[in-house]
Amino acid sequence: MRSLLSLADIDDRTLAALVDRAVVLGRTPQPEQTLAGKSVGIYFRRSSTRTRTAFWSAAVRLGAHAISYGPDDLQLVTGESLEDTGRVLGNYLDILVARTNDDMAELRGLARSGELSIVNALTAYEHPTQALADLAMLTEEFGSLDGRELLYVGEGNSTAAALALATAHVPGFRLTVVTPPGYGMPDEVLPLVEEIGGSTHGVTQTHDLASVDRTVDAVYTARWQTMGVQHADQEWMKAFLPYQVTTGLLDRLSKDDTIFMHDLPAMRGEEVVDEVLDGPRSRAWRQAYHKMTAAMAVLEWCAAA
Repeated sequence: MRSLLSLADIDDRTLAALVDRAVVLGRTPQPEQTLAGKSVGIYFRRSSTRTRTAFWSAAVRLGAHAISYGPDDLQLVTGESLEDTGRVLGNYLDILVARTNDDMAELRGLARSGELSIVNALTAYEHPTQALADLAMLTEEFGSLDGRELLYVGEGNSTAAALALATAHVPGFRLTVVTPPGYGMPDEVLPLVEEIGGSTHGVTQTHDLASVDRTVDAVYTARWQTMGVQHADQEWMKAFLPYQVTTGLLDRLSKDDTIFMHDLPAMRGEEVVDEVLDGPRSRAWRQAYHKMTAAMAVLEWCAAA
């Protein structure tokens, strides 16, 4: 079975095909029922507005049957093994979309049975379908990613990590990640980026926002507390405040056609001010729409195996 657990597991051609398909689906109001007769499970152990609804809507629009599981609905909570759960669900489902917010071990355990496809809808260190939605948004906006640069400002969270892995698959595209000291991407991300993209990958990480002295094509931020998880340092906000996306920062970094992106939910007045999030450069709401088109592309890809 074909699963999407990490963007490090796929090749450049597959990523490009998924992004292009998401763009096409974004302009197709009534898509073909490519998942007719398929069954999709949606298992979320943590809260979700966009990703859970996007996958449900994606499955239904493509003709699949969808069932949703909450954190206490599977016998995993009573001690059944991951492998046994995956083996049983494979009798009923074709694809299981799962959000754990933990490491990848649970998803890999579910996939180990080989009985059904598993889609990572967010783990502690990567949000692959978010990155696909983001690249679809940028491709729709600019036509091509070649020669474009995305500036990500804020916590080096699962969104930033997924963007870095995605960027490594796209020659000519650049990503600069700017985070407060101590809040960068997980240590394993940049070695994976090098493994994927070699010495020519377009990913840079820094903690000095002032060192970004050029204009970029898109400025991206995300909430500073991923899924509301508390930072260990009680004074963490002081470290993040200089990285807030304000109108002044956006103006300094912008060309005539520069856009603003946010994966939502937004903590208004923290990582971004209202004037930017609701302003004319903002594509946050269209970006959220592409969470559904990216979900559709991934579900089709899994079902085609």
